[in-house]
Amino acid sequence: MAEKQLRRSLAILPMSTVMALTDLSARQIRYYETQSLVHPARNEGNRRRYSLNDVDRLLEVKDGLASGMDFATMRRLYAKTHQVESTQLESKRLSDERARHLLEAEMQQLAGMRPPQSGLQQHL
Repeated sequence: MAEKQLRRSLAILPMSTVMALTDLSARQIRYYETQSLVHPARNEGNRRRYSLNDVDRLLEVKDGLASGMDFATMRRLYAKTHQVESTQLESKRLSDERARHLLEAEMQQLAGMRPPQSGLQQHL
């Protein structure tokens, strides 16, 4: 599952491909970028590169505009979504840090530097 998300977040699609996939003009896509609704990566030549997640976002923006949403509402909606994603990422970082501590404690125990189970119990 993580590999799928990683692949979807790779910024490899040029503007022309995104235009074909979304049926939006380059001008519209750039405008959505100025409205902070999409944040494409840039390559060495400073050309925009989009991920599949960016394409999904552009399609959501297109649908939102078609249903009568304004840019301010969409920005607020995406800000909340970004905040939730950031919180989830932060909690994952904490769990990775916890895993490192557990591994360190186990390695110290195996090396005889710590009594059995003392380090593991305080982290559990």
